[in-house]
Amino acid sequence: MYPNLNAERARRNITIEDLAKAMDKTVATVSLKLRGEYPITLAEAKVIKKCIGTNLPLETLFSTEAIEN
Repeated sequence: MYPNLNAERARRNITIEDLAKAMDKTVATVSLKLRGEYPITLAEAKVIKKCIGTNLPLETLFSTEAIEN
């Protein structure tokens, strides 16, 4: 659903479990959100960005289209 987010997670070895812990959510909930079955709030997006430690803007990180590096 979010190819740029998935790429950044892979580069940094950030698991869904890591995100769930940072977001204080269950792994199942985070998984559903990352698949686009439930919306990600702005506050959650900011937590995810901080957890991953990327400089990408939120608009790019959560875009449904991949960016070219």
